[in-house]
Amino acid sequence: MKNILVLNGPNLNLLGTRQPETYGNTTLQDVEDNCAKTAAELGVEITFQQSNHEGVLIDAIQNAASDFDGIVMNAGGFTHTSVAIMDAIGSVDTPVLELHVSNIHRREEFRQHSYLSKVCIGMISGLGVNGYPLAIRAMHAYLNDQNPG
Repeated sequence: MKNILVLNGPNLNLLGTRQPETYGNTTLQDVEDNCAKTAAELGVEITFQQSNHEGVLIDAIQNAASDFDGIVMNAGGFTHTSVAIMDAIGSVDTPVLELHVSNIHRREEFRQHSYLSKVCIGMISGLGVNGYPLAIRAMHAYLNDQNPG
């Protein structure tokens, strides 16, 4: 059974209350509940982690290789600023799929650049919290294509 880490960065613990006009009214717990349903349907295990601290996210990426087959990551604001997270992703063999609730390409200019895109297998952006179960499905498909059997 494949095991996927869903890793959320800064301020995503505030989903549902933070800028609902941009991020919607769904809470992170609601997202986790929806993802658990998708995972059960696909027969994959998922683990959720959220941190507002860059080093904790880097540690999670580095440690994922021993416990997870893939990572779905919404790095929040670190997407646009963290060379260190980019380096961590690029330093491990665990595939990472980049995820954003909002469409970063329709936002402020500084949000339109992602350091992570260069080292991720792909990106889902702008589909709201519906992007989370889609990302789990996409990672599941990727893992099955990359690791037959």
